[in-house]
Amino acid sequence: MAETKREIERKYEADDSGLPDLTGVGPVAAVLDRGLTELDATYYDTPDQRLAAASITLRRRTGGADAGWHLKLPVAPDIRDEIRAPLADTLPAELAALVRSRVRGAELVPLVRLRTARTIRHLVDADGALLAEASIDAVTAERLTGAGGTAEWTEIELELADGGDPALLDRVEKRLVKAGVRPSAAPSKLARALARTGARRGPAAPAEPVTAGDHVLAYLRAQRDALVALDPAVRLDTPDAVHRMRVATRRARGTLRTFRSVLDRAATDPVAAELKWLAGELGVDRDQEVLADRLTTALDALPPALALGPVHDRLTAWARARRAGAHGHLTGVLDSPRHLALLNSLDALLADPPLRAAATRKPRKVLGKAVRKDLARLTTRVERALRLPPGEERDLALHEARKKAKRARYAAEAATPALGTPAAELTAAMKTLTTLLGDHQDSVMARKALRELAAVAHAAGESAFPYGVLYGREEARAAAAEAELPDRWRAAGARFPR
Repeated sequence: MAETKREIERKYEADDSGLPDLTGVGPVAAVLDRGLTELDATYYDTPDQRLAAASITLRRRTGGADAGWHLKLPVAPDIRDEIRAPLADTLPAELAALVRSRVRGAELVPLVRLRTARTIRHLVDADGALLAEASIDAVTAERLTGAGGTAEWTEIELELADGGDPALLDRVEKRLVKAGVRPSAAPSKLARALARTGARRGPAAPAEPVTAGDHVLAYLRAQRDALVALDPAVRLDTPDAVHRMRVATRRARGTLRTFRSVLDRAATDPVAAELKWLAGELGVDRDQEVLADRLTTALDALPPALALGPVHDRLTAWARARRAGAHGHLTGVLDSPRHLALLNSLDALLADPPLRAAATRKPRKVLGKAVRKDLARLTTRVERALRLPPGEERDLALHEARKKAKRARYAAEAATPALGTPAAELTAAMKTLTTLLGDHQDSVMARKALRELAAVAHAAGESAFPYGVLYGREEARAAAAEAELPDRWRAAGARFPR
């Protein structure tokens, strides 16, 4: 069974002077010698080094207290999540799944072997509690592919203890720098090994966008990258990961649909259809999670005198039953040939984009026209909804308007680097509008769920009163959103020049 550890560490160049005395740095009361450990790690990657290009490391390591398979995923500067699995001859399935969005059908091969003689020091406070671990690593690197090659170096590694204060690293670094120790230019041992044993040629950075096509492709590329990068977080059930992947899916689909003057729809429509499928699959779990949170929050806000009967238990059981198996299903979707084919299709589209004549033109006119078209479609939807009386037909019309508002928002977002302030202001206005319409749609779905829950409770001989109270409150929230919509729409519609 794999386990995840948040790793906060920094690396430094080391010379013959070794580790300076760190006693008295902030809360460090003593520095304890923990001896020498021999580590032997083999790093794996695809032949074209897809993991290394994304600052991901996958290794099999022996020696030390945590021998086994380790997958390190970047989180932020100096921060990585390390997913550990027991030592085995072959890559554990749970780690293989976490790199599938990048590896896909490629083979994982031994890339570099690192043998490290690690001298360990524990930085402890006055009570003897561990604050951080400092180690002096004498490293021997051996390239296992191509013409091979070896390199040797010594570095200092400083890792914060679990739950430690990151400010300690800043204070220790000041002492290290004062002693002549320099921060490492390489973010990891693997990166340094690759550079020292034969420079890794990563993908060239995209040029600054110039044409309309450049801007559209840059935005689409960012969404493709988000889909790939969020895959492990979704599998690990990281909070908000499903929502963020769903948004990236919608942004990518919206881009293909909005900018049809730039990209040939004959080539992009099949990809857009698959993105719609993926968004739908992601939405099953996400929508249920949002609905359950909304109902739970509303129920918690009820005075105890109104929460009659086992309403809390029933709501909890309902939410659990509706979500049962949802995460496993979603993981199956991410592992499916259909999803991997979608990622390959996006790669192919970006590598050889089906550009139309407008793609070579200056972006202001081309992108501005596309944004205005989306805004016109939204205008039609909103005005139709406002003409309808309250009820189911208006609810459906407002839901359709919300979809068009999201598309207009993503179009403006994609155009902002080229169009500047007007597009940025429209993006913000559309975000506000979609929030209002989203709250209205959540109320529609909440009322539907409350009707179902009330019917089940009544059949079981329980009081349906609490569900009725919550239903009435949801009706009031929806009515307030509908009353606010005309003013919110007038403010939003005026944000972009016609």
